[in-house]
Amino acid sequence: MAGRNTLRFFDPQMQAVVSSRAALEAGLHEALDQDRFLLHYQAQVTHQGQIIGVEALVRWNDPLRGMVPPAEFIPLAEQTGLILPLGKWVLESACRQLARWATRPAMAQLTMSVNVSARQFHQSDFVEQVLAALDQSGANASRLKLELTESLLIKNVEDVIAKMTALKASGVGFSLDDFGTGYSSLSYLKRLPLDQLKIDQGFVRDILNDANDAAIARMVIALSESMGLSVIAEGVETAAQRELLLKLGCNAFQGYLFSRPLCLPDFEDFFQSGSRP
Repeated sequence: MAGRNTLRFFDPQMQAVVSSRAALEAGLHEALDQDRFLLHYQAQVTHQGQIIGVEALVRWNDPLRGMVPPAEFIPLAEQTGLILPLGKWVLESACRQLARWATRPAMAQLTMSVNVSARQFHQSDFVEQVLAALDQSGANASRLKLELTESLLIKNVEDVIAKMTALKASGVGFSLDDFGTGYSSLSYLKRLPLDQLKIDQGFVRDILNDANDAAIARMVIALSESMGLSVIAEGVETAAQRELLLKLGCNAFQGYLFSRPLCLPDFEDFFQSGSRP
């Protein structure tokens, strides 16, 4: 008991925030139990408009809330540790879909990019999880690309390199997402067995009118070339952005100019229609 001479303040707005978070967390637990997540696929294309791969993006279809924006539930999943079972589900689901596409000649060459959080990657059995997902699904490891973020490099760099090297030996590829937005240690970068650098959408958004963004994009492209890596720009929304990136030497793109993230039937229809910007 607090006793006498104690003042307490009740903030309805703060209580509403706490209650909303608790409800969202409970909903996440239920969604995992009830299999209410699904994958959407965003096309990755060449400068000629050929679809060469997809990025798998998790979506939550809640019976009460409808489609919950990832920006609402991913941070909470990270904070609560639910990102671990969720990330495992995404990886396994993506591998199963990759294996299905492998049976269709027109789609067999598609790559599947899957985002991996730092918390997920630093699990002691992460390599085993990836190899098990590939083995159980029958997916071709060389068609799977794991997208890592710079936050992975903040700690346990030797462990990161060891895990990447082990998976690379099995054929798995790696792309460094949001390059240039955070840690960006070139001394570590040259030691990582990467395949691709990704130009962050934050630099692409204002690339036409911000000289600094254009300079950073140019630097990422030049660095990729010098290290023998491929490069892809995300968040491309206009033809003018694509043309400038193309002039700078970027030949692969992802963004609304080409396609929004689509549910499986819509993506397959989009692929088969040969729709190009």
